[in-house]
Amino acid sequence: MRLPQPAAGARILAFGGYQPDNVVTNDDLAAVMDTSDEWIRSRVGIASRRIAGPDETVADMAVAAAGKAIAGSGVSVSDIDLVIVATCSTEAPIPNASATVASRLGIVAPGAYDLNAACAGFCYGLANASDAVRAGTARHVLVIGSEKMSAWVDPADRSTRIIFADGAGAAVVGPVADPADKPGIGPVVWGSNGDLADKIHIKDRTSFLFQEGQAVFRWATTELYPMALEACQRAGVRPEDLAAFVPHQANLRIIESIARKIGVPRDRLADDIIHAGNTSSASIPLALARMTERGELHAGMPVLLLGFGAGMCYAAQVVTVP
Repeated sequence: MRLPQPAAGARILAFGGYQPDNVVTNDDLAAVMDTSDEWIRSRVGIASRRIAGPDETVADMAVAAAGKAIAGSGVSVSDIDLVIVATCSTEAPIPNASATVASRLGIVAPGAYDLNAACAGFCYGLANASDAVRAGTARHVLVIGSEKMSAWVDPADRSTRIIFADGAGAAVVGPVADPADKPGIGPVVWGSNGDLADKIHIKDRTSFLFQEGQAVFRWATTELYPMALEACQRAGVRPEDLAAFVPHQANLRIIESIARKIGVPRDRLADDIIHAGNTSSASIPLALARMTERGELHAGMPVLLLGFGAGMCYAAQVVTVP
């Protein structure tokens, strides 16, 4: 039996992001429901969000974000042999989005699967991609978080409509260039609290998303920061040495609380939620793409990622900026 040739480690080669054109402000929402800009900002920190058009799909947004990541990675589509799409908001579970996305990008016959860990999905996908590269079962992996959360939100439900939005983010993962180099994706710390799974759920195929906001807030602000600190410890990086903390953009109050407990200064906290809303599994890669485009992150910088969401799944890892 001939085993695959393993790699010394995996690294991120490039990020890419995509947001729909349609901007929905807090004032827009206030015109159709009982809310206000001040009320929304004070509770979740959002000023505006992007909403996909009626004919725009999870796959459409995934292709747009992935195309940018591939273009910046220096690798050809022929070099990609595994595609992972993290999503929880496709219109139907079959066919999976990943195979469709791969085909539209011109990636021929890759391994392809969708991954549903809700808002932690991108971090789960990144961990799986890293393991696949290190084990030698894939050479280059395309990891995408893409969500059309607006399709699953009740337009009349103020508690969810003000928060959730649409978009996609992607990363290309490959082997480290030199066996002597350190891996660019640190060990993952992940888990779940399934006994709280009913706090964020969709009851059945005819229902909208339900979220028990206060319960989620308490869980996120009290249970997750030790996982983030453990990810730093496993990666051999001190919190004070992080260039940035990029958590899932769930709620500005939640992520500010976690950052304080970790010891990350406010100016190193990603706050993409202010103008992007909560895009579930897309929020972390989308924030990373926007931060690199704005020149806030540079090659070699260590960044802590923390995904968390429905199913009370969570995952944290330290990555090096490409």
